[in-house]
Amino acid sequence: MRNDGRANNQLREIKFTHNFTKHALGSVLVEFGDTKVITTASVDLKKPKWMNEDDHRGWITAEYSLLPSATNTRCRREREKVSGRTHEIQRLIGRSLRACVDLEKMPEMTITIDADVIQADGGTRTASICGGFLALNDAVNKLIADGKLTESPIIEPIAAISIGIVDGEIKLDLNYEEDSHAQVDSNVILTKSGKIVDFQTTSEGEPYEYEKMLELFEIAKSGITSIIERY
Repeated sequence: MRNDGRANNQLREIKFTHNFTKHALGSVLVEFGDTKVITTASVDLKKPKWMNEDDHRGWITAEYSLLPSATNTRCRREREKVSGRTHEIQRLIGRSLRACVDLEKMPEMTITIDADVIQADGGTRTASICGGFLALNDAVNKLIADGKLTESPIIEPIAAISIGIVDGEIKLDLNYEEDSHAQVDSNVILTKSGKIVDFQTTSEGEPYEYEKMLELFEIAKSGITSIIERY
């Protein structure tokens, strides 16, 4: 039994609250246990400046922020320079969401997903991806209703989850205490049909066996299926 009473293959309590804010075209408060993230989708009806003139695709990008009071020790706001960790997470969220979208079907349009962590207890990047997809989907539906899109560019849903080996056992959806003591730490991002968007796995100590990696992946896949069923 884990420190919060869950079985090793059990997700934390998950909750998605849509339309959490009124100004963003899509907004979702996502909760994985004590991890809480506000995800919003904002739309700019023009493509990024770096895109070539003859490239008429749309684009999806992301920004991630850990708010100062999100952890038990106050973290400073990243006003002038984004840390390497934040930059990595932003890129992960952005490319994960682009992987489930046909950018040709949202021409001359940029959608920005903002993920603001208001309380952190492990799995903030995976929670941000799940909430980010739902905020994106809500925004797309409103753009179709407003006549700004003729069809949905979303190919299929995606979801993400953390998993690792803690005290020699595979455990799904790690909280902070488990994550900080994990011998193996992984993040898995899959589409609804099971296609791999990202599979990050790192040994924090001794190397581990190939068979364990396959077991990690299969348990994570089952967890992701369960998350998507709750969308």
